Amino acid sequence: MRVEFTKMQGAGNDYIYFDCRQRELEDVSALAMRLSDRHKGIGGDGIVLITESTRADAGMRMLNADGSEGNMCGNAIRCVAKYLYDRDIVRREEMTIETRSGVKRLFCHAENGVVASVRVDMGPAVFDPRQIPVRLDGDRVVGRRVHVAGGEYAITCVSMGNPHCVVFADPSAIDLSSVGPRFETDALFPVRVNTEFVQKIGENALQMRVWERGSGETMACGTGACAAAAAACAVGLCEYGADIRVELRGGTLFVNVGTTVYLTGEAVTVFTGEVDV
Repeated sequence: MRVEFTKMQGAGNDYIYFDCRQRELEDVSALAMRLSDRHKGIGGDGIVLITESTRADAGMRMLNADGSEGNMCGNAIRCVAKYLYDRDIVRREEMTIETRSGVKRLFCHAENGVVASVRVDMGPAVFDPRQIPVRLDGDRVVGRRVHVAGGEYAITCVSMGNPHCVVFADPSAIDLSSVGPRFETDALFPVRVNTEFVQKIGENALQMRVWERGSGETMACGTGACAAAAAACAVGLCEYGADIRVELRGGTLFVNVGTTVYLTGEAVTVFTGEVDV
């Protein structure tokens, strides 16, 4: 069976999108692995299924390149909003999308009738180790030195709907292809973890590289940028309530940390096509 797909990206974090509101795709885990291959497939960090929802304007499922299902993706959800708006499915600047981490509110900025950027209410940053989860005691893990990933690091752990471990260090000095997998699979993190290496580069400005569980190093990570900004506020590097600029390999995202966390960034359609599923 041939179905239509849309390749979209936000800050270089690229996924293959399928409109599944009227049909279901089978064996989506294997499909994600096959299509994400950048040499033998379409190429991407995974696939996203746009679904019906009884709680929101639409639903979203995200599968990583290794076939595992993620709870939330800040870059992908912006592209889902663009898909819905640009195709007149939900022609409103404000909309809601249901994820495995709950219903998120999104605010679209359109130029010449198409969405250029989207602001997402990502919900609060969660520091409780039991909710992240991370196998450490206390109410928060903020700047705590621990033995992890074969070394000793000062880590800050945050959940933005999925688990993150933030390390403040020069991202360019990290051998991420070696260190990233060690963090992802360390016994401290019972459901694996996304890891961000972050450096302050100016007032309320950060530079970041990310290792995503299930996908490896990606050009950007929306929830990771939110986790990095929340961690930076927690350790006193950035200001609560300020628009924090996060520079990633694939582009720039803006994060505002308060009682909730707002993520703003581009949403871009790359190309459309058909593929056998």
